[in-house]
Amino acid sequence: MLKKLMLVVFILGLLTASAAGWGFFQLQSAIDKPVLIKQQTFITVKSGTSFRGLLAQLSDEKIIKESPLLRWVGYLEPSLTDIKAGTYAIEPQQTLHAVLTMLTEGKEYQYAITLVDGERFSEWRQLLQTDPHLIHTTDDMTQQQISQAVGIDNDKIEGYFLPDTYHFTAGTSDISILKRAHVAMMKELDLAWQQRQKDLPLKTPYQALIMASIIEKETAVASERGLVASVFMNRLRANMPLQTDPTVIYGMGDKYDGNITKKDLRTPTAYNTYTMRGLPPTPIAMPNKASIMAAVDPDNSDYYYFVADGKGGHKFSTTLVEHNRAVRAYLKILRTQK
Repeated sequence: MLKKLMLVVFILGLLTASAAGWGFFQLQSAIDKPVLIKQQTFITVKSGTSFRGLLAQLSDEKIIKESPLLRWVGYLEPSLTDIKAGTYAIEPQQTLHAVLTMLTEGKEYQYAITLVDGERFSEWRQLLQTDPHLIHTTDDMTQQQISQAVGIDNDKIEGYFLPDTYHFTAGTSDISILKRAHVAMMKELDLAWQQRQKDLPLKTPYQALIMASIIEKETAVASERGLVASVFMNRLRANMPLQTDPTVIYGMGDKYDGNITKKDLRTPTAYNTYTMRGLPPTPIAMPNKASIMAAVDPDNSDYYYFVADGKGGHKFSTTLVEHNRAVRAYLKILRTQK
């Protein structure tokens, strides 16, 4: 009788083990299956979502097929149930195991926003305001309030942010992007100022930032930045007006309609470098790293003038006579293009 009982117990144990093994195999197979989607799909996991709640969400959004087996994932791999809130990108052919690993490691999708060099803060602000993945905390703030919130010791905010592509997760605030861009600019400006030429006619890093913004607006040709900078340095040393159109345009504000007239060049503003000497009071745009370096380490030249050459670059001149000749050549090119 005892032998029969032991045999029954053994058989039951064997059956239990077999069932457990089969269940383990089925569960492992279920989490190793690819998701059902055919294109990248975003899922937002709210704070406090349970593991079963997540499975229901994945099923409702047709990312996986509902299966009671998946409730036992915690027994197979407990770490896979420690999910973190956030927005995630699920790719086709990704396995459920890979999805759960991504969620437990908190590898949220990184959105990107590109703050373009040469643009004004007002243009950047419009871009930030239209990004649907940012929390918009600055919409009703003045530039002075934004300046204080970012940590800028100046009510004038132009130029204080480094153009770059900034990555962020959903729910990041716009002010945090601006803080990162400001810290990056201050780091870049400080590094450049330490490497400046000793005889620069610039007294402070802020003046270098102003100069960099003018260089940024004057040329998009990388090889010209040093020469453009040399022209302005030579003019500053000679106490000549900088006579740069982008500063006039900036000073005109909303009055600028795409054209500059002789009257505009003669109308004084705080930024009109035809009617004033020296630098304008603030940067006129967001300069990139190359323009900042050109401002502190300009080429050594005897040029005092430059004008567009009609080919995308500029013609540099030492004397006014040479410059006027270059201007006439450029105007001739313009007439032939009409």
